Amino acid sequence: MLLDPLRIPEDAWSHGEVLAVLAARDIGGLFRWITSITGASQSRIGAAVGLEQGYVSRIMAGRKVTSIDVLERIADGCRMPDQARTTMGLAPRQAAPPATAPSRRVPDAPPMQRTWCDDVSSAAELWRGDVNRRDVLRQVAFSSAGYTLPALRWFTAPDPAPVTQPGRSAVGQPAIDTIRAMTATYRQLDNQYGGGHARDTVARYLHQEVTPLLTDGRYDHATGQRLLSAAAELAQLAGWQAYDTAEHGIAQRYLTLALNFAHAAGDDGLGAEILAAMSHQATYLGHTATGLDLARAAGQTARRAGVPVLTAEAHVMEAHALAKANDERACAAALHQAEQALDRADRSSDPQWLSYFDEAYLSAKFGHCFHALGRNTHAERFAARSLRMDNRYVRGRAFNLALLASVHAQQGEPDRACAVGAEALTLTAQLRSARAVRYLRDLQAQLAPHRRLPAVRHFTGRVDATLGRRR
Repeated sequence: MLLDPLRIPEDAWSHGEVLAVLAARDIGGLFRWITSITGASQSRIGAAVGLEQGYVSRIMAGRKVTSIDVLERIADGCRMPDQARTTMGLAPRQAAPPATAPSRRVPDAPPMQRTWCDDVSSAAELWRGDVNRRDVLRQVAFSSAGYTLPALRWFTAPDPAPVTQPGRSAVGQPAIDTIRAMTATYRQLDNQYGGGHARDTVARYLHQEVTPLLTDGRYDHATGQRLLSAAAELAQLAGWQAYDTAEHGIAQRYLTLALNFAHAAGDDGLGAEILAAMSHQATYLGHTATGLDLARAAGQTARRAGVPVLTAEAHVMEAHALAKANDERACAAALHQAEQALDRADRSSDPQWLSYFDEAYLSAKFGHCFHALGRNTHAERFAARSLRMDNRYVRGRAFNLALLASVHAQQGEPDRACAVGAEALTLTAQLRSARAVRYLRDLQAQLAPHRRLPAVRHFTGRVDATLGRRR
């Protein structure tokens, strides 16, 4: 359920002063009005609408907001009633019930008016803005509540309208195969060099090549679903790259749109993978309750898709969130379920994007869970086992080495931690990955009590020389 930290009375939206502000799309005036009736700070407003506090400050000082996507985010965060939304020029949220009961809808589910065409328009705007490096995108903050509605839509929205369009140019299977081939290439680069290496290139490809197919192409329903599925897969990768480079608000928008595309495409397998990625990001950022909910949503979707490997992935995401929440018993149960699901899996029919999930990846997740729980002996065993991995996953190896080094540091073995950490540093120097850097910085902090030791002084000096001194 979306939280309403601003607590704006619904009848307040009918006041003449606020209607005038909304009609002029004066968002700065809107925020000042909210402050006057609720006492909310800029930080509190930003948390509610998913914008950085600094950007809220600039808006209140007179900066204009023209992006429909950002206006929608503000309307949702403020819980605007339909009268207020339409005054601002946005579509109302309420919709008439469908004539026939949709297969995915549940009783009393909230109305879901958004269509796949709306999602295509939002995606085109996001990709264009990302390519042009629009400042507004970089001011959108990650919000755990921002994943609640997309996940709810995934389960409760009616089956989408037919994905068909009478565009100017016919879209055939070769165009879709090209998107998938490019996605596979970009994914390989991401694994080898980190998310920052090709993130801008992926955004340009989405904007320049995929947008015209979606908006101007001519396709029937079957082709349209395959096209949206291919676009969802690439958008999910773009979101993963943004996550890896610590652009978390942008990553959230990419992953949300990817999930919406997967819904319109009827692709439950890809939907489960995207929900798992959302869980991964939420848990990494410390939003463990959201990470847990998303992992369980991924598991339910994976079971519906009938893909045991995805079920195993969902269980390890669930376990990681539980470990971060220090629930050891529930974490152990989830890890056991992950092992059982992977044992049942027939990997011969896995989609290409799922090939990374193997015994080494599973061992790494086990290691992270036991490390979070302070079970160092178990964590060391699984972290060491995770290094029996495919060498093409350079970033993954850097992560796993950093994990093992961190376990050694937690065990009070600084010399071993520095030796393994040096291997992780060598790989991280080849990457453009904020996560890889963070893991090494965390290791530095763990080793701080041993700073007088020669090995620690040498390692810390190498880290600062390679990554720059911490500020």
